[in-house]
Amino acid sequence: MSLEKETALLEAVLFLENEPVNLTYLSRVTGLDKSVLKEVLVKLTEDLSAENRGIGLAQIDGGYLFIPKDEFSEALRENYGQKNEEKLSRAALETLSIIAYSQPLTRSEVENIRGVSVDGMMRLLLKKKLIKEVGKKDVPGKPLLYGTTRDFLRLFRLKSIADLPKLDDVEADRFELNG
Repeated sequence: MSLEKETALLEAVLFLENEPVNLTYLSRVTGLDKSVLKEVLVKLTEDLSAENRGIGLAQIDGGYLFIPKDEFSEALRENYGQKNEEKLSRAALETLSIIAYSQPLTRSEVENIRGVSVDGMMRLLLKKKLIKEVGKKDVPGKPLLYGTTRDFLRLFRLKSIADLPKLDDVEADRFELNG
C-alpha cells in the first residue's frame, strides 16, 4: 500500500493546524485508523526530510506540528519570528531551566535554588507563556506550583520534558532544593 492519498490528506490537515495535534484528533479528522496514521506519519517524515523541503514534522507534547527546518530559522525570524522568541536574559534562562528540570515547584523553591528573588523573571516567563500555574502545593498557605508549557516545548523543539538534555551530577545538585 503506497499511502500517497493518506499522506496528502494528513499533510493538508497538519498544514491547517497551528497547534500540535495528537493521533486521536488526527484519526477523527482524517477518518484514518491510528495504525494507518502511524505509517503515514513515518512516510510524511521521510518525505519532508528531503533536502528540497523547507518544513519538517515535529512531535511536541504528544502531538504533531509542521515547523520550519532549523537551517531556515534565522532567515525566517525577521518576518515570521514570534514575540516569544526574543532572546531571554541569562537570569530568565536560569529561572526557566530551574523550573523545567525541577517542576512542579513553587516560586519560593525557585528562589531557594537560585539564591535571589525571581519575581521579575517569573512575571516575564508567565507573560511569554513559557511557564504556567500547574496547581497548588499541599502545604499551609497552598502556594502555587509552576511548570513549563507547550510553548516552552515548541520553542526548544522538544517532544516532552523527558527530552531535556541530561545533567551531570554537579549540574543536577545545582537544581536540588537546599533544605
